[in-house]
Amino acid sequence: MIYKNIFTSINNQVLLITINRTESYNTLSLQCMEDISNVLASAENDEAVKCIIITGAGDKAFISGADINEFKALKSNEGEAFSRNGHLFINSIENFNKPIIAAINGYALGGGCEVAMACHLRIASENAYFGQPEIKLGIMPGYGGTQRILQYLGKNKALEYLLLGKRISAEEAFNSGLVNEVVPLNQLLIRAQELAESIASYSSTSVKGILKAVNAYYNSNENGFEVEMKAFGECIETTNFREGIAAFLEKRKPFFK
Repeated sequence: MIYKNIFTSINNQVLLITINRTESYNTLSLQCMEDISNVLASAENDEAVKCIIITGAGDKAFISGADINEFKALKSNEGEAFSRNGHLFINSIENFNKPIIAAINGYALGGGCEVAMACHLRIASENAYFGQPEIKLGIMPGYGGTQRILQYLGKNKALEYLLLGKRISAEEAFNSGLVNEVVPLNQLLIRAQELAESIASYSSTSVKGILKAVNAYYNSNENGFEVEMKAFGECIETTNFREGIAAFLEKRKPFFK
């Protein structure tokens, strides 16, 4: 299927989603969110896809923010509905049953920072910048930014960046734990692909169980320990577990199906 705002490709069980709105520094429009959601829905039960990478077209921006033109004239109740829609989209990324890696190739601001924080791993290029600068527009983060930034920076630094609208450099983001790695721009997708293929080589049952258990820690309606125990039990029944044990005893690399 051809999409207006993104293009996709699959390589070695890794789905690459590229946001292609370079004329606006890859702003996150409602249609763009719908396009990504449709791709993820198709990939959810597709056995040919084991891991996903999200990046932006060009070398300037991952996602520079939400499309201001779509909410600049909204009334209060419409703004709340707009925010709720964004939350549903971001939550679908965070709770997706396959790992999603953000390959951040420049600005990840506002909604872009919120998308990146919802991904399971983040690889940034050296020219990347993060931030929630909404306060400079007379608003505030609306896609979960105030909550997720706390998980990475803690209350003190989170408030500093939120209240001052400051940008976070790639180096600062790495030192704070916001991103996993920082690489040269020309190595960004290469490194993201390497990580994705490594994850794709493992048992999908194990990978899904880990994602579910970790996310349960941040869900007040779930007991993370209970989720972990159940997921562990599901792993025990798989042929991949038997293959992993056999490979360990035979001192060879496992071949997971």
